[in-house]
Amino acid sequence: MDHANRFQSLVTYRLLRAEYAVALVVCSVLFLWHIREVRWLPAVALFAYIDVIGYIPGAIAFRRARGRPISKVYYVLYNTMHSMVTQAVVVGAWAAVAGFEWALLVVPIHLCGDRALFGNFLKSFSVPFEPAVIPQFAEFDRRVFGRDDAELAVPTRI
Repeated sequence: MDHANRFQSLVTYRLLRAEYAVALVVCSVLFLWHIREVRWLPAVALFAYIDVIGYIPGAIAFRRARGRPISKVYYVLYNTMHSMVTQAVVVGAWAAVAGFEWALLVVPIHLCGDRALFGNFLKSFSVPFEPAVIPQFAEFDRRVFGRDDAELAVPTRI
């Protein structure tokens, strides 16, 4: 994959997920080493707010739409809330105002977990809000990578 060919083979997709898995493990180990110092109310709030704002509204809209397109606003909300850039600003602002605390590690744990464990990255307007193989991609994947339809099932494991 490069700037001229913005696609990933199944192998490069899995390697990318593995990189996030390493970051997830590092952040989780640090969190667990300092678990007695974690303030749980901020930890739970920081972990949950990403999906409360960025995923749940779009998931509800997607299910209610029953196959019809949903507003791009839901994609923007998802991408904004699941952006490392956005969350770096949130963590930086929190640390500047209230000081650093170990509860802040739940933010990278959430984002790295989404990418490593579930394979969820930022969403493109051109695909369904919830993962589903689109016929055009299946054809592209078959032509470029030589995979058959059985291999196109949405991969959830590394």
